[in-house]
Amino acid sequence: MSEPSNRSELYQEAFSRVISAHKSYRLHPERGREFVFVAGELLTIPEDVARVSRKLAQNNIGNDRGRDFAGMSRLMLSRNADDIPEVVRLLRDPAQWPGERVPFVQPHHVLVGHGGNMHGNPGQPPRVGSPLADPDQSTTHLGKDVVVGIVDTGISRTAGTDHPLWLGTAFTPKTDEVDAAYRESDLFALEGGHGTFVAGVVRQAAPGVRFDPEKALDPNGLGTEEDFVRALSSFDEKVRIINISMGCFTQDDTASEPLRRALAALPDDVVVVASAGNQGTTRPSWPAALYGVVAVSAVAEERDGSRAPACYANHGHWVDACAVGNRTSTFLKGRWELPGLPVDVYDRFAYWLGTSFAAPHVAGRIAATMTERGLSAVDARDQLLNGKPEFFPGYGVFVE
Repeated sequence: MSEPSNRSELYQEAFSRVISAHKSYRLHPERGREFVFVAGELLTIPEDVARVSRKLAQNNIGNDRGRDFAGMSRLMLSRNADDIPEVVRLLRDPAQWPGERVPFVQPHHVLVGHGGNMHGNPGQPPRVGSPLADPDQSTTHLGKDVVVGIVDTGISRTAGTDHPLWLGTAFTPKTDEVDAAYRESDLFALEGGHGTFVAGVVRQAAPGVRFDPEKALDPNGLGTEEDFVRALSSFDEKVRIINISMGCFTQDDTASEPLRRALAALPDDVVVVASAGNQGTTRPSWPAALYGVVAVSAVAEERDGSRAPACYANHGHWVDACAVGNRTSTFLKGRWELPGLPVDVYDRFAYWLGTSFAAPHVAGRIAATMTERGLSAVDARDQLLNGKPEFFPGYGVFVE
């Protein structure tokens, strides 16, 4: 077995162990229809909650009202906590509702940082990267006065001092936005440093931007729809562009209603960019597949400069753009350790691949286009993407 294949398999096994060990998260393992959900929680809408609760009781499924969020109503199942997919299937069956409208119901899904695999997270851990060259001083005006919101794992507490030229003036550190990053001591959690890496990619495309980080994922790259909604409503500054390098698969591939409602509540002049995911499938990832979101797939760039669709990248009619997904960016100091592989020691830079890292390049290019041409975020997005041929069917427009 080659090392890249071994790295990928070991990394996915580690993610599976983290989910299995989590007290609340469960994996629905049906092949080709996998998703991760919160045990014992069912989401519906206020106008349907009473009907759904009664139907559950009629089927001997005890339930109580939980705390609502994002215009959603939450029901807590006193038993059947691991049976949420079966309960949703029951409630979506029209035969249960003769002469009535079928109510809205869904699991409480878990999102994963996108960094070809089951959950869409990065296919492999990062590799040790060479230091980036200093920012080109002739480009530092690109993105100036544009604030990019980064919904992710947060950003390293030491990012500004570790990377003074790349990140030192880019954001105001706040305690609740710090990426915990490490499982213990200096040993990285599975997606520790993900948000710091993403921030560096944005700034490579637009060195003058500021960003406002909000934490929706834990250091293993996992977070609920509720975590995402909370992060999306917590920006301290007036963001013009939001980068979301994460997503979830859902039961029956239906759109996530909490994510849809949260994004619909944003001002019309905000552009949202989201990664498409890394399972190498046409199956939609949310929020990328939502209407109005710029969904970004990935291109693999070889050492000779040639480019081709990345085999791991999700793609399809719902994808708008693609960019190079294998990149070097800002990272942290620490160790990566997976059983069966040598320990990697990092000194502030890493090389990683995934749609997670294609998306922030597109977000940065939109910010740069705003300042280059004096455009709003919406007009810059349209100028960058509209009227151009697809790079490859299902991969959208290539963003240089």
